[in-house]
This record gives sequence, structure tokens and C-alpha cells, in this order.
Amino acid sequence: MESLFKFMLLLFGALFAFSAFFIVKQQTAAVIERFGRFQSIRQSGLQLRIPIVDRIAGRLSLKIQQLDVIVETKTKDDVFVKLKVSVQYMVIKTKVYDAFYKLDYPHDQITSYVFDVVRAEVPKMRLDDVFERKDDIAIAVKTELNDSMVNYGYDIIKTLVTDIDPDQQVKAAMNRINASEREKIAAQYEGDAARILIVEKAKAEAESKRLQGQGIADQRREIARGLEESVEVLNKVGINSQEASALIVVTQHYDTLQSIGEETNTNLILLPNSPQAGSDMLNNMVASFTASNQIGEAMKNQKPKDKKN
Repeated sequence: MESLFKFMLLLFGALFAFSAFFIVKQQTAAVIERFGRFQSIRQSGLQLRIPIVDRIAGRLSLKIQQLDVIVETKTKDDVFVKLKVSVQYMVIKTKVYDAFYKLDYPHDQITSYVFDVVRAEVPKMRLDDVFERKDDIAIAVKTELNDSMVNYGYDIIKTLVTDIDPDQQVKAAMNRINASEREKIAAQYEGDAARILIVEKAKAEAESKRLQGQGIADQRREIARGLEESVEVLNKVGINSQEASALIVVTQHYDTLQSIGEETNTNLILLPNSPQAGSDMLNNMVASFTASNQIGEAMKNQKPKDKKN
């Protein structure tokens, strides 16, 4: 019986000694109370307490934590929008007591401040300004939280507006406006391109006409020079200018007929269509040139007589 009592005593002593030691993890603080009253704050490592007398009231993480708060509010142009604000905070190492005893629910406290600041800032802005000035909203939230939460032992590291979600109908309207604006710009570019094509085509046609006219002029100039040379050659053999012109016309007429006859798919209509009529036409052409020559000679002879008178 006595041995059993000693065994129980040793076992109780071992359990008592074992419970006197406890471990606090890295980046964690443990709050120790003695008979319900704050005793001390223990940092990471192996720690000692008085069993039964001292107890671990709680542990606080000293790591940076993040709280996401979704706030729905209205903008200046009466558009309801949801903002997701991410708050990064941590317990100040030297103010673990305040963080543990002054706030029961720090998340609720931070959420309330975020709601208050966002609903004070966003109604001053239009929807487009909310997207452009989201950093200003985040800075306002951080400033307000820092001023308030530092008294409770919390440090606000950073606040971010990570999402801005307008009403679905508003987003659809914004997409239509954006699409219409882009279509308008595309139409302007297409119009400019079409205008440039028309201008360039007109310039090309004008240049083509100019070159074509220049070619025709050069062609006619060469024809005229060739006719002039032909007349000079005929004059040298005793044929006057009118007869030479008639001969050239007849020659060109037959050259034309020969050129047309060389084409296999050419349809030729000659008026009049009898050989005698064609011969008469040529004779008439020669007669016309001869008559013109005679009239010219008569006019030349008449002018000296007029001068004598």
C-alpha cells in the first residue's frame, strides 16, 4: 500500500513538473494569467509557469494577417457598386496586452472602420473616378484605421482595393459604350482609308491621262513630221503639195484596209459597198485635192494683180 502511494506521488509530481513547461511557437505571443489576473506575456521558445496557479489565457499571432471586406455603396452618379478592400495588419509586439484585452473581435472592429471610410469617400466620386482613384480610397482607409487601431495594439500595414464590381446592367452599358466608341473610331479610320484610296486613284488616273495625252501628242507630232518628209520627197520628183497630199491619203486608205484585213476576227463595213462606188470615192478625193490646188494657184495669181492696181 505504501509503495502504491509513493508511485502515485511520483506520478503526480512528474505530471506537475511536466505541466510547468510549455512551448510558444515562432511569431506567437502567449498571455499568462495568475488566478484570473494578467501576469505576463511570453514570447517564442520553452517557457515555465506555475501549474494550477498560472494558466495560458490565449495566444496571439504576430504574423501579418489579411482581412477581406466587401462593401456595397453608391457613387455620386447613383450607381451601386461593390468594393473589395483587403486590409493587411499585425499585432504590435510591444502592445500584445492591448491587442488581447482591449478588443474581443478585432475583425469586426476593422470591418466597421472600412465600411465607414468607404461609404464616406465613394459617394463623392463618379463611377469612372472610383476606378481611377481606387488608390486614394485605399489610402483613406489605411489612414483612418491606423489612427484608430494603433490604440488597440494593431498596426495597419497596407490596404488595397482589390475589386470594383458595379451592377451587372451598368457593366453591360459600359461595355456597349466602349464598343460603340471603338466602332466609331473604326468607321473614321475606314472613311479616311477610303478617301485616301479615292484621292490616290484620282491622282493615278490624272497621271495616266497626262501620259496618254503626251503619247498621243508625240504620236501626232511624229506623223506630221513623217507627212512633211513624204511631201518634200514627192516635191523633189515633180509632184506638187496638193497632189502629194492626195496620194498620201490614198496610200493611208489602202494601208488601213490592209491592216484591217490582217486581223482574222475583224468585221469591216465599207460604204458604198460596190467596187465602182469605191473607185468613184477615191477619184472624188483626188479631184477634190486637185480642185483645191487649182483654187490655191488662182488666188496666188490674183494677189499680184490686186497689188498692181
